[in-house]
Amino acid sequence: MAALVPVHRPLDVKGAVLALVLAVLWGANPVAIKLGLADVAPVRMAFFRFAVSAIVIFGYAVVTGRRDVLLIPRGQGKPIWSLGLLCVVQIALMNVGIDRTTAAHAVIMVNSYAVHTVVFAHFLLPGDRLTARKLVGVLIAYSGVVILFAPGFTGTEGTLVGDLIISVSALVLAERTIFIAKTVQRVDPVRLMMYQSIIGAAGLLLMSLMWDVDRPTRWTASLFLSILYQGALIGGFNFVLNAKLLRIYQPSAMATVALSTPIWGVLIAAVIAHEGLSPELLLASALVATGIGLTTWR
Repeated sequence: MAALVPVHRPLDVKGAVLALVLAVLWGANPVAIKLGLADVAPVRMAFFRFAVSAIVIFGYAVVTGRRDVLLIPRGQGKPIWSLGLLCVVQIALMNVGIDRTTAAHAVIMVNSYAVHTVVFAHFLLPGDRLTARKLVGVLIAYSGVVILFAPGFTGTEGTLVGDLIISVSALVLAERTIFIAKTVQRVDPVRLMMYQSIIGAAGLLLMSLMWDVDRPTRWTASLFLSILYQGALIGGFNFVLNAKLLRIYQPSAMATVALSTPIWGVLIAAVIAHEGLSPELLLASALVATGIGLTTWR
C-alpha cells in the first residue's frame, strides 16, 4: 500500500494570528544578534544561542512529561541529523553575514527566505502549488520589502559582502523550512527541535574553536539579553510553535505572513539600534499587506 501523502491546509484565522506573533519575534532576531555581536564572535554567538535553546526545549519536554523525545526511534535518525547539519550551516552563515552588515539590511536579507520557500514548496510539497495569484501576491509583498532599503544595495555602505552571505543563508533557511514541514509529519516536532539545538550547538562549538580564537567574549548585560532572546524565545518557543504550525498549514502561506517580518524588524531596529526610518516605510507596508491579502485569500 502506498504511503499517505500529508496535505497541508491554507491558513485560518488562528493560524494567521500565531504566524504573525512568530513574525514579530523573528523580525527582532537579527537586531538582537547585531547588538550581541558587539561583544562576541558570530559563530560563538550561534553556539551560545543553541546551547540555551537545547536547555529550554529539554526543560519543556520534562515539564510536559515528554521525556520520550530523548529517544530517537528507528528511521528518524537520518532526518534529525540532516536538519541539524542544515541548521549549523544556515545559522553560521547568518551570524557571519549580520556581523558584516546593518541590522536593517540583515532583517530584509534573512527574510528573503520567504520568497524562496514559496517557490521550493511548489516543487517539493504536494498540494502547495504556486498559483498565478499567489505568485503575484508574493512579488508585490516582497517588492515592498525591497523598496525599504533599495538605496542601500548600491554597495556604498560597505554592506555588500554581509548581504550576500545572508542571501545564501536565506536559501538554506528556505530549504530548512520545507524539510521541517515534511519531517514533522513523521518526527515529533519537540524531538526534532531539541536535537536540532543539540547538534547545532555541538557543530557550532567546533567551528567556533577553529575560527573565533582571536575574538574574545565580553560578558555584558546586552550580550546576556541577546543570547536569552535568541535561545529561549527564538530557539525555544518560536521554533517549537513554528514546527507545530508547519505540521498543519501550507509553508508557502506561513512564509507569506512572514513577509511582514521585515517591517517589524525595521521598526525594532529603528527603536533599539537607532538605525532610523525611511519615508518608504508606509509604501512598503501597504505593498506587504496587499501581497499577504492576495496570497492568503481563499
